[in-house]
Amino acid sequence: MEPRPLDNIDRRILRALRRDGRLSNNQLAEEIGLSPSPCWQRTRRLEADGYIKGYTAVLDQEMLGAPETVIIEVTLNRHDDSVLETFGRAMADLPEVLEVYLTTGEYDYYIKVAVDGTKGYEEFLRSKLYRVPGIQHSRSIFTLRCLKQGGISVPT
Repeated sequence: MEPRPLDNIDRRILRALRRDGRLSNNQLAEEIGLSPSPCWQRTRRLEADGYIKGYTAVLDQEMLGAPETVIIEVTLNRHDDSVLETFGRAMADLPEVLEVYLTTGEYDYYIKVAVDGTKGYEEFLRSKLYRVPGIQHSRSIFTLRCLKQGGISVPT
């Protein structure tokens, strides 16, 4: 079943929740100019339709002891289903891994990890990443600073 198209009120709800997912229904209703009951119904419908996949907290990497973000490009030695599945499961199980993308181009995967400096990154490579079967080659890029963080913006 195709989800219902978004109207301007739906978009305002999504933008407000994108800025602050902890808004109470009353705060959200006030911000977008609806009464609480229709606001609650619309929000639940946006969740049921899949526009809102969930709610999460943004954690501070530095306070958690992993202030550095490293982008790793990985090439696998084979591309059969078992290698892809094994690699995907291994990435999901590593707490340092923040995001993983299957990509086109020179590398097969783009992986974003949080580590404690170069020493923490070396430990991650040696004791975790390089023990995952199927990796042929990788290239690492340390980030200097995050200029934008977060998910997709709501179209106007």
